[in-house]
Amino acid sequence: MLRRTIQFLVAALCVFAFVERAPAPLIYQPGEGWVYEPVGADGKWRRARAKDQLEVAQQAFASGDYNLALRAARRVVAQWPLSDYAPDAQFLIGQCYEAKKQYERAFRAYQKLIEKYPKSQHCEEALQRQFQIAERFLGGAWFKLWGRIPFFPSMSKTAAMFQQIVSNGAYSAVGPAAQLKTGAAHEKRKDYVAAVKAYEVAIDRYFDRPEIAAEALYRAGLAYYKQALKAEYDQTAAGKAIAALTDFIALYPNDPRVNEAQRIIGELRAEQARGSFEIAQYYERHRKYDGALIYYNEVLLQAPASKHAEEARKRIDALLKLKRPEAK
Repeated sequence: MLRRTIQFLVAALCVFAFVERAPAPLIYQPGEGWVYEPVGADGKWRRARAKDQLEVAQQAFASGDYNLALRAARRVVAQWPLSDYAPDAQFLIGQCYEAKKQYERAFRAYQKLIEKYPKSQHCEEALQRQFQIAERFLGGAWFKLWGRIPFFPSMSKTAAMFQQIVSNGAYSAVGPAAQLKTGAAHEKRKDYVAAVKAYEVAIDRYFDRPEIAAEALYRAGLAYYKQALKAEYDQTAAGKAIAALTDFIALYPNDPRVNEAQRIIGELRAEQARGSFEIAQYYERHRKYDGALIYYNEVLLQAPASKHAEEARKRIDALLKLKRPEAK
């Protein structure tokens, strides 16, 4: 809570510190609403036809005047939303925001293109650009307050971005990778349950694409493994990790990650054996010998070559000798 408060105060300070000195007039244009018009601008950038207005936007973008390009492109979409030039203008809006490094706004602009103009020739490239933007945030880029002030990284918002890309086109060129990246974003926020769910969707949906299904299955096993190691050791998660990685080895025996999967399985089984051994010792201390025998035998099943297994065999022999007189 304190961290959020400090961030808000810093953001507010930045706003007041860098406020524009010159007035920022707002002009109302029919069909456009209130638009910002810089001081000294004469409005000669406006055109009477959508085609001409788009050309103004494109020329401004090419010359690096992204603010003018934005105004002109927005006017095309606002004034002539059903024209053949509106999709091009909407795509250009996204490009302008990218050029200005306002990536969240760019993502939303591309989303508007995909939703409003789904038959546009730019939709596939818009999806790819959305994917690249989401990857920036997955890499640690900060989201911006009011689109301008770097405020905080967020793997939750990043996962939502990748999921939006999947919703836009699950079988597009970037759809499968976006599904995997959704899981990766959840992993970074240590939400391993959500990560596994994302990977399981990829396994089911892209079962006929070995490179995607193999990656998803392996990542699911690792997510379970990380969950098992969180705080107190989670035996249930460990068992699921072993199952997932065992399936991975069986289905993709030639994958270069098989050796690493086997190492992790060995580590998890050794940890399971340690847990079972400690439970067996507890029962033995309380003279619950039947319970102790069950868990000592579990140790032998889980990790027969481990040091705990060697000790478990000795304890089994000792307990059986204790139990024999009882059987008479």
